[in-house]
Amino acid sequence: MIDADLAIVGSGFGGSIMAMIARRLGLRVTLLERGQHPRFAIGESASPLAGILIEQLADRYDLPRVRPLSAFGTWQRTYPQVGCGLKRGFTYFKHESGQRYRATPDRSNQLLVAASPSDELSDTHWLRRDVDHFLVNEAIALGVDYIDLAQLEGIEWRANGEPLLVGNRQGQPLRLHAGFVIDASGPRGFLGRTLGIADRGFDGYPPTQALFSHFTEVARCEDVEDFRPRVPGSELPYPMDDAALHHVFDGGWMWVLRFGNGVTSAGIAVEDWLADDLKLADGEPAWRRFLSRYPSVASQFANARPIRSFTWMPSLAYRAAAAVGDRWAMLPSAAAFIDPLFSTGIPLTLLGIERLSRTFDEGGISPGKNRLEDYGAATLADADRTAGFIAGSYAGFREFPRLAAYSMFYFAAASFSEMARRLDSPRTPRGFLCGDSPAFVAALEALSPARRPAVHDSLPDTLGVAAAVAPWNIAGLCDPRKRNWYPVNLNDTINGADKLGLTPDAVRAGLASTASSSPSALV
Repeated sequence: MIDADLAIVGSGFGGSIMAMIARRLGLRVTLLERGQHPRFAIGESASPLAGILIEQLADRYDLPRVRPLSAFGTWQRTYPQVGCGLKRGFTYFKHESGQRYRATPDRSNQLLVAASPSDELSDTHWLRRDVDHFLVNEAIALGVDYIDLAQLEGIEWRANGEPLLVGNRQGQPLRLHAGFVIDASGPRGFLGRTLGIADRGFDGYPPTQALFSHFTEVARCEDVEDFRPRVPGSELPYPMDDAALHHVFDGGWMWVLRFGNGVTSAGIAVEDWLADDLKLADGEPAWRRFLSRYPSVASQFANARPIRSFTWMPSLAYRAAAAVGDRWAMLPSAAAFIDPLFSTGIPLTLLGIERLSRTFDEGGISPGKNRLEDYGAATLADADRTAGFIAGSYAGFREFPRLAAYSMFYFAAASFSEMARRLDSPRTPRGFLCGDSPAFVAALEALSPARRPAVHDSLPDTLGVAAAVAPWNIAGLCDPRKRNWYPVNLNDTINGADKLGLTPDAVRAGLASTASSSPSALV
């Protein structure tokens, strides 16, 4: 029998970081993994909010070896052997079936939003087989007990109410007594199955499926004639491929994420009606059918070669009916999954780790019912709000100007949240998508393309969103003069100092003293 204060099921990045923090809090931790590292995992694109959360968690809980993962420059200098990719921003192109992509003169069928002023400070794509393996080893080095090939069969409850995990490892019985269990095993994971927790789904969310793989020899957009800027002298906010690249079409979208080792993660997430039309369950033949409909995307993948079997996910979205209970909790990645769109998975998980860590830090391994219920409510509220936003984005795929306008809710909230944390603003949001602001949440719901009838004139949506996000817009968003290209200019943040509850001088000084600043960005 193994004894631990805390058992964590699932050794992806979330489980491993949670395990390290728990060790720093003085807990005896056992981390369990069904498979073995290194192994493939999806969920690969970080964000500015993820970067500052990594910094703050590393600083608060004395994890200096984790901190370099917060930005591309420090990552490359410190851990060049751990695979990642450069992510300068978010790139979107709207495609029409059977037609080659051509940028409109007003750029109304594309959107480029920068997330950093330089490669040094850039966000990253995570090659999860490398990142998860690295973090597991870091957890072990801090004294976490690690058990792989653990086939858990269930939970027995001892007389004092504490859980006993039972299963086997390579044919030998495995019994682990713990004071508390955290599920970090992903959606439809261990606790959901073992405790019979229902999948309640998301209200008003379209059923979706996904098909994806890893590839080599994927062409860059700059090398495909169709995607090149057509106005002489146009200066891109960043190289369009050094980003989370989105090809958008009616009924779904495609992601293209480049790692530094020549591998590219690519996949499609589509509504059920389109999945049925493509026969997505067929795997690679369905992928070829998809490419045949979108000739510009097909040109990008003309020489691409999959290096692993295609994975088909027949149901993407998941939302557990409960995220906590007596002596157990789920990380956000186990409590819910929505969609890779807008790279929400990693920051949501890190927000959950921050909350749960504070719960243990302040209340110990038995934090009390109220603390746990607060954590569970915040976790599921973030998931519900994100699902509503993603549902609205899917509805906007058919009329791209509406999607571009609606996306400003995400970019305003993400940039405000990151900068507020960096500058220690008294107005720092603690809920994802500014969830602690009733005004923001109400506008996010009211202006969703999923709730409003389709219109051919997107101007009312554009003006409505601009007005709604104005109190949080410190990134120069919603400016029609920029024609859907948004570079980083930290003067926008300085000029929005009052929105952060700070003075311009305080913002300027804060930017100069943090790793988020760049001299070339301050004019």
